[in-house]
Amino acid sequence: MDRTVIAYVIYLLVSIALTVWVARTLSSNGRVFLADVLHGNEKLADAVNHLLVVGFYLVNLGFVALYLSGDETIADTRGVFEALSTKLGVVLLVLGVMHLGNVYVLNRIRRRGVLEREQLPPVAPQDWVAPSAGA
Repeated sequence: MDRTVIAYVIYLLVSIALTVWVARTLSSNGRVFLADVLHGNEKLADAVNHLLVVGFYLVNLGFVALYLSGDETIADTRGVFEALSTKLGVVLLVLGVMHLGNVYVLNRIRRRGVLEREQLPPVAPQDWVAPSAGA
């Protein structure tokens, strides 16, 4: 079997496994965070969590597929390791950026919700002032 094909297979297996692991980790730990952001609405938190996971899979697996092709033919074992390290390194960076982006957006939503909960209601009127005669 051609070394380039071997590198492609290893790249796909590792990239897909990493994407699934990160998505599952984000999903299980992010659900609690989403429930807090959405004021305890568990059903909505589950729905938003599922949509975020689907989007995460689509973007990351799409990137993995697009980044699969390479212009060079891998001639030796060293080339396999070099190609894999470059490709997997870029995939890990993209996964990390996607994760940080998700956390940033969710944190902004959470902060907005916390500010809304902390706002005090308007103060009730404490006195009545009669209109002036000249007005």
